This record gives sequence, structure tokens and C-alpha cells, in this order.
Amino acid sequence: MISIQLIDTKNDLYQLERELRNKILLRPIGILDHAWEMHDEKSWHFVAVENDSVIGCVVLVPLNQEQTKTQLMQMAVETNQQGKGIGKLLVKELLAFSISNEIKEVVCHSRDNAVPFYLNLGFEIYDEPFVEVGIQHYHMRINLDN
Repeated sequence: MISIQLIDTKNDLYQLERELRNKILLRPIGILDHAWEMHDEKSWHFVAVENDSVIGCVVLVPLNQEQTKTQLMQMAVETNQQGKGIGKLLVKELLAFSISNEIKEVVCHSRDNAVPFYLNLGFEIYDEPFVEVGIQHYHMRINLDN
């Protein structure tokens, strides 16, 4: 059974999360391992765990001092687990956490192929597409201030 857990960088599962992010997100596009960990200490980390293995993860980074605006980053699901709804479980948990912690807005930089995934979860595209790490991305956001 898959559980979604909120962890920090001191949790033993954090090392498994780091490895998953490197394997799924960074290595395929030639970025050095651990290159996107600059916000990890101040962020919330959500991991999908099955049989003591991290099979999915997403990081929520506060963007302002009040922690009312955040950025969803480093979303990854193990290759053989993709398409099974794990990413959706992670984002729904992240959004529920955001609402309960009075976060008003969650933004993300979505790779082109992930745009429909985020649209289906209530995010919207804003601003112009841009290139990040050599890949076209879209600015996306969801407003939780209802």
C-alpha cells in the first residue's frame, strides 16, 4: 500500500528522495546530482512510500516570509510507477497541506508534457512559456485563497 508522508531533510527517507530526484529529473537531462537542492532545508517534502521505498516525491518551497506563496518543485515518480496516480496523490496531499497552513498560492514551472497533469488538478497557465534547463516550461499556478 502506498502512503504519502511529509518529511524533512533529517528523515531517513530524504536520502531516498534525493536519489529519486537525481535519477528521474536531473541525470536524464545532464544536470549534476543534487544540483537542485538549494531550497531543501527550508522546504516541505512529500514522499510516496511503498514497502519502505520512495517511489514518488514533490517539494514545496516557500517563496515569501509569510509562507503564503509557494512553489511546487522537483516532482518525480519512479519510471515503472508512472501513470498509476501517484503524482496525483502527491499533489493532492501537497494542496491539502497548503490549504490547512493558509498558503494562498502554489506556483510551478511545468515541463511541456506535464501541463495536462497540472491543468487536471486545477492549476492554470499564466505568463509566457520559457526555457529552463534547456527544456520548454510553462508558468502554472493554483489560487487557494477561496
